[in-house]
Amino acid sequence: MNQQSHKVSAKIEDLRIFSGSANRPLAEAVAKHLGVELSEVKVQHLSDGEIHVQIEELVRHQDIFIVQPCAAPVNDNFVELLLLVDAFRRASARGINVVIPYYPYARQDRMARGREAISAKMVARTLETMGASRIIYIDIHALQI
Repeated sequence: MNQQSHKVSAKIEDLRIFSGSANRPLAEAVAKHLGVELSEVKVQHLSDGEIHVQIEELVRHQDIFIVQPCAAPVNDNFVELLLLVDAFRRASARGINVVIPYYPYARQDRMARGREAISAKMVARTLETMGASRIIYIDIHALQI
């Protein structure tokens, strides 16, 4: 990911945890376990299928964590995550840490035949390009992603 080195907030009370709409109860459980409040972001699914996100708190120069599994519907949850990352980047968050308990396209980690996309790598590159500082995942299918 980003080669710039900076320390993530050292004090638990400084943690800023946000949730996408894929599994808010998971993000609430993480925040509760750490003894912090879940920070607020508004995610709306519009009638035309588009997703609108708005950060409800100031995050300038802060390290934030976004909890967003990208399980079914994979594409909707992944686009929502990208929009969240973009919103935090535009809000001048110092570090954008993405927590993905279910990594999308993880099984598409290599070309089985010619002329195939390596979708798992594209997911990581897209998150990096959008502004994610770190990606934290659970049980990735292949380390080369």
